[in-house]
Amino acid sequence: MARKIGLVHTVAPAVPLFNELSAEIIPGVEVINLLDEGLIKDLFARGQYTKGMAKRLGLLASFAVESGAEVVMLTCSSLAPMVDEAREMVKVPFLKVDEAMADEAVELGTRIGVIATAYTTLKPTSELIQNRAALKKKTVSVEALLCSGAFEALSRGDPATHDEIVKPRLIELMDRVEVVVLAQASMSKVIAQLAESERKVPILSSPRLGMQRLKDTLYSS
Repeated sequence: MARKIGLVHTVAPAVPLFNELSAEIIPGVEVINLLDEGLIKDLFARGQYTKGMAKRLGLLASFAVESGAEVVMLTCSSLAPMVDEAREMVKVPFLKVDEAMADEAVELGTRIGVIATAYTTLKPTSELIQNRAALKKKTVSVEALLCSGAFEALSRGDPATHDEIVKPRLIELMDRVEVVVLAQASMSKVIAQLAESERKVPILSSPRLGMQRLKDTLYSS
């Protein structure tokens, strides 16, 4: 019988991205995808977290568990802080997609850049990096940069404009930091568009690192 994992998404483009990574990193494992686009829309509308958001995440994760998932991961960085509360509703490990990326960033440098397309992700990602650094008793500085208009372009089905906005801001940020963190999973494809000479520092993206940690968690349980 195939082992199963659950992935909770808040944007539709994340589903094929993580399906591809799952097939590559943990082949043969069945993926249960759960999508709730209303969660990120509610966060944008309210501008703050609510108990209801954590409950919805917990319910989505529990649906995956009912379908046999042994590990669940939220693929959205904006709502990652709610996972700590939602875990109480789930009997299997419930992971944040960006935690492994934050750990890697702390290992690679003390001047860390965070680039995002959604303002809701800047603070959670920056705070996660600071928190993970504190656990390692390391002091880091975080520079956060928002690519205004990119998230909206992607939401209306215009990935080309999204990439055109993100790429120059990413190149600009690399001049000031030792490592760059991409706050949205959807930004990862921009890395492939950079010339080798433009990659001045390591650029970390959460999907691959997150899936690798999910794999490690699955096979250690």
